[in-house]
Amino acid sequence: MDGADEIWVQLRESLRGNASDAAWAAGLSTLRLVDYHDNTLVIAAPNQIQLQRVQQRYLPFITDQARQLVGDDVTVSLTVSDVTLTSSPPPATPEISEPSAPTYAPSVDRPARLDPRMTFDSFVPGPSNRLAFAAAQSVAETPGRAYNPLLIYGNSGLGKTHLLHAIGNYVHENYPGRKVLYVSTETFLNDFIRAIQTRTQLALHERYRENDVLLIDDIQFMETRGETFHEEIFHTYNALHGEGKQIVLTSDRSPRDLAGLQERFRSRLLQGLVTEIDQPDLETRIAILHSKAETEGVDLPRDVAEWIAHRVRDNIRELEGSVTMLRAFANLRQEPVTLDLAKTHLTNLGHEQTTLKPEDILAAVSDFYGLPVSDICGSKRLRPLVHARHVAMYLIRDLLDNYSYPMIARIFDGRNHTTVISGVEKIKEQLPVNSDLLAQVNLLRRRIQGEIHD
Repeated sequence: MDGADEIWVQLRESLRGNASDAAWAAGLSTLRLVDYHDNTLVIAAPNQIQLQRVQQRYLPFITDQARQLVGDDVTVSLTVSDVTLTSSPPPATPEISEPSAPTYAPSVDRPARLDPRMTFDSFVPGPSNRLAFAAAQSVAETPGRAYNPLLIYGNSGLGKTHLLHAIGNYVHENYPGRKVLYVSTETFLNDFIRAIQTRTQLALHERYRENDVLLIDDIQFMETRGETFHEEIFHTYNALHGEGKQIVLTSDRSPRDLAGLQERFRSRLLQGLVTEIDQPDLETRIAILHSKAETEGVDLPRDVAEWIAHRVRDNIRELEGSVTMLRAFANLRQEPVTLDLAKTHLTNLGHEQTTLKPEDILAAVSDFYGLPVSDICGSKRLRPLVHARHVAMYLIRDLLDNYSYPMIARIFDGRNHTTVISGVEKIKEQLPVNSDLLAQVNLLRRRIQGEIHD
């Protein structure tokens, strides 16, 4: 194995010299050579999680580095083995300290408010969230350099907060010299109000602006806040971004649809990467259920997972909560999880999966403005009717992703779809400058979604 040891020493040095610090700390540094035969390097990871991470993200890089050293015919095979971890590792290139290490002492405790269960390994990627997942990983591996700022938006319960915590946990574990702060917009606001009351604004500035990674959840709640708060968060953003520090935010809507934001802050957000998390498809929902079941130690039959996944389509929290409830019922009754058990005890699951329909939106608009649905959908051109009609068109387009403009046009007395486009665009243009209209639309949105989901 002398030749193999020499190859491994060189390969390890090459990996260390060409990989980012985050990639090295996240997986590459844990690898060990266990065998070299038939021009195949057999490399071991210490556990299955590390193996999957290396397999998915670093194997092409390792193979490329190996071929540069050994030749184009060499292949790399990965396996799991914890035995090799007891031996002394081959000599490697000396570690290069993070630039921030002299300034901050290595963190022993996890940053406040970070949930250690929310990691990249516990997140289930699928077609609906793959871009957001990949962007979050890139940000965590190279804070301040990959996408800055990163904004992830989507409906509640789809995994936005999970990704924020995953970024924070990754940076905490792999960059111990960097400070991470996770905060909700509500907490930020409360801290801001308290600082004004106690005249400690300078301490507030230092607390937020000393961080290397700032994670802010649910920025849609900034819409209704006062100008002074907007100024504070804008200057905090500028201070961090100007120093190359990472900022990640989440929202239930795109910045373009957050009409209450300062225009200059909105433009800053749009300069970075804005990515959406959508409703997970059936296979992703089933995978989420099985992942949660594995974590909870629950033997979840396929038919039970499919039954739950068909009923809960747009809320990952409810999916995961159903597994926890099944475990509790099964333990209480001392019986295995079965489809009958699920049907008996998860009676309110998914609220019968009531689907939002155009009729629901039209009924809400009709009730709100006190106008008949027939008139809203009809051809009368009275000003109140036209206004309500445009609002209804906008909400159908906004809340029902599967309704195209021609489909909406058929609802409104068979109008040409260009008329619908014009009506929707009029509402969009007025929202940023008409606070009364913004309040109406937001209230209608809450009423419509509340009636369906509450």
